[in-house]
Amino acid sequence: MVKRYAIILAAGKSTRFKSDTPKIMHRLCGKHMMLHVLDKLQDLQLEKTFLIVNQVTKELMEVVSPYEVHFIEQTKQLGTGHALLAAASQLKSLTGTLLILCADTPLIRVKTLQQILETCETQNTDQVVLTTSLNNPSGYGRILRDTNGKAIDIIEEKEISNEQATIHEINTGVICLKIPSLLKGLPHLTPSEQSGEYYLTDLFRILLDQGKKVTTLTTDYPDEALGVNNREQLSIVEMKLRNKIVQKWMLNGVTFLDPSSVYVDVSATIGSDTVIYPGVIIEGSSKIGVGCVVHGFSHLKNAILEDGVVVDHCSIIRDSSIGRQTRVGPFAHLRQNCIVGHESRIGNFVEVKQSQIGNKTKAAHLSYLGNAEIGNQVNIGAGTITCNYDGKQKNTTVIEDEVFVGSGSQLIAPVTLEKKAYIAAGSTITEDVPKQSLGIARQKQVNRPGWTNDKTKKKKK
Repeated sequence: MVKRYAIILAAGKSTRFKSDTPKIMHRLCGKHMMLHVLDKLQDLQLEKTFLIVNQVTKELMEVVSPYEVHFIEQTKQLGTGHALLAAASQLKSLTGTLLILCADTPLIRVKTLQQILETCETQNTDQVVLTTSLNNPSGYGRILRDTNGKAIDIIEEKEISNEQATIHEINTGVICLKIPSLLKGLPHLTPSEQSGEYYLTDLFRILLDQGKKVTTLTTDYPDEALGVNNREQLSIVEMKLRNKIVQKWMLNGVTFLDPSSVYVDVSATIGSDTVIYPGVIIEGSSKIGVGCVVHGFSHLKNAILEDGVVVDHCSIIRDSSIGRQTRVGPFAHLRQNCIVGHESRIGNFVEVKQSQIGNKTKAAHLSYLGNAEIGNQVNIGAGTITCNYDGKQKNTTVIEDEVFVGSGSQLIAPVTLEKKAYIAAGSTITEDVPKQSLGIARQKQVNRPGWTNDKTKKKKK
């Protein structure tokens, strides 16, 4: 079996992005652009994957750490051909097939990469170039063919004549070569007189002149060629990728009431018979179970919703998990590793932070629950606040099973409400409440008869 290798070209300066962050590190549907390309290589049975970059940074190493990648530094950016010259020392001991592609083409398909590898291997071809036709080929190198339709050269757009500019068949940037043929052709690359760059595309003509077998493979899916060189192109590719993600989940039984208005990251998963309303954002590694409903303008990030969860309008759930048949919102906010049990209720304008909430527990409205451990079948009355911060540290409130907390209560942490305790409305609780006890902490009410009449008389004077 022929050994396979891949090189990803990722050393561009990204000047058109006008960003301190390299363009390959910008995100598309929640994942760094470059990782979309790396993902496509995982099923190709590659021996090694090389990543050519201008500098190996700590951030870059962390981003690609889940992948087995060998870095090659191209300290001077003198074109794609120069990048391969920088890689030559790493390739000279290898035999087999080399796949070359760009880090900024995230829409390339695994199917196409497999086809170009197989074409190179089964047809005993020294070089295969992936091409496609675009209605507007501006920005891409053109494929030149003779009168018999045979490809004879690739011309970069910087070099093309007015006549060649009308050619619609373009080089996608995906190339497959036999490694020995590549190494024989590389020394013949020369810099362009116009740009001073070494073009990898010149290898097509060089190998042809050396009597090597070169050919093209055409994809009928032009989006595979879409490169990302600026923010506008980033948004175009993001839209196309987002549409593909939504389409995938619709084909798996998910209903989107307005697919064009929903944002779903590539790492998120959604169960069948779930309904997603307009304006919903689902980010990160969110996992939505079967038969859930997420209402409009809610935002989920790294959220886990078990089966049958309902998220009402305009709710935010981040880094938290929600048990089955629980209802959240509207206008609820759960953050920082909250765990909510099944058949519970986190209602409108309730904020929960870094807390655990048991099964069949209800906090229906207007409460803040922070750093709390709340048991099963607890009732949290409206306006309840866990006062968790003492000015120096966050303290824990423990509310055991079947506790009833009356409306307008303040629980001054650290404090524990034991099983079946009852807190009278309007209380400020500073001490533990034993089980099955009533906790009352409020001043005695005083009524002053005739007070309003006295106040009116004073104003008249």
